[in-house]
Amino acid sequence: MPRPVNTGLGRVLVFVYGLFAVAATCRAGVQIITKFGEAPVSYLLSALAAVLYIVATVGLVRGGEGGRRLARLCFTVELVGVLAVGTLSVLQPQDFPDATVWSGFGEGYGYLPLVLPVLGLIWLRRKSAPAEQPAAR
Repeated sequence: MPRPVNTGLGRVLVFVYGLFAVAATCRAGVQIITKFGEAPVSYLLSALAAVLYIVATVGLVRGGEGGRRLARLCFTVELVGVLAVGTLSVLQPQDFPDATVWSGFGEGYGYLPLVLPVLGLIWLRRKSAPAEQPAAR
C-alpha cells in the first residue's frame, strides 16, 4: 500500500503550493483586470500557473491515489510550462512584455516555480513505493 503524501515534506509542499496559489491568483487577477491589453499572453500564463498551483494543492491535501495522480499531472504540466516559458522568455523576451510566474524559469519567485515541481515529482515517486514491512521475528 502506498504511503500518504501529505505528511513530512508533503506538508511543506502543501504550504508552499498553497502560498503560490494565493500569490499567483492575486497577481494574475490584478493584471488581467487592470492591464490585460498590455500583455495578455503573460497574464493568461500566470493565471494557468495559479490554477495548477491550486489543483496541485488540492491533490496533495486530498492524498490517496486520486490526489497523487492529480498532483503528479499538475507537477508535470507545471514543469513543462516553466521550462518552455522560461526558455522562450530568455530567447525571445519581446514576446513577454511583462513577466509571468514562469518567466526566466521563475526568477521573480526565487526560481521556486522551477524547483517545486521537481521536488513534488520526486516526493510522489518516493511515496508511491510501498512502505517496507518489518521483518518477522
